[in-house]
Amino acid sequence: MDFPAALRQHRNRRRLSQLELAVRAGTTQRHLSFLESGRSAPGRNLVVRLAESLELPLRDCNELLLTAGYAPASPERGLEDPDLAPARAALGHILDSHLPYPALIVDRAGDLIAANSAFGLLTEGADPGLTGPGKNVYRLALHPDGLAPRIGNLAEWARHILHRLDRDSALYAELSSYVPPPDQGSATLGFAVPLELRTSRGDLRLMTTVTTFATAVDVTLSELKLEAFLPVDSPTAEALRQFTAG
Repeated sequence: MDFPAALRQHRNRRRLSQLELAVRAGTTQRHLSFLESGRSAPGRNLVVRLAESLELPLRDCNELLLTAGYAPASPERGLEDPDLAPARAALGHILDSHLPYPALIVDRAGDLIAANSAFGLLTEGADPGLTGPGKNVYRLALHPDGLAPRIGNLAEWARHILHRLDRDSALYAELSSYVPPPDQGSATLGFAVPLELRTSRGDLRLMTTVTTFATAVDVTLSELKLEAFLPVDSPTAEALRQFTAG
């Protein structure tokens, strides 16, 4: 895709008019129109301002720069890169500090990067081929050989997961095939969809929070998500404390 088409696509996705985007980026509607038609070529600084005005993730900002003929603005290093050692240490500390409750870190595709020991209670009995680093946690949750048989509110939880995925992705198509009809009797917390999971330590009721590393300047780090589970009731909290205590 060339720069005019990419810019137009990002603007339309965010439902901004040319005038609105031009004002945000500090340019004119006429100039923006010329950029989208290919009649004008943007300078590097303007591309960066447009990306910031569109609130593009670092990866998309890099790609927009490339379509305009410029080098990426943000580095993209593997998580094992020596320069990211402090970040890896911080991630490990975050996971451990959330104990006795489960927490995990996933990449932009939902593939597992790391998890704390409490996550093991959630995944007990799942096919080993679905668990572990590099495996997709959304597939683990909804696959018939994963957590799905033990999720009490599977239809509701499945739709909660699907809402977070790209509808055009192959993963969305696969996971959609596992979703049962809605259960009209399922309870909610009123503000969140809980995970109701049967385990060897009893029935757990958990809610989740998702945290991103918004200040990261590396593409890899910016796309990581910390998914932390919190108990909804006292029996769940006690079961997790006992599990992590061994």
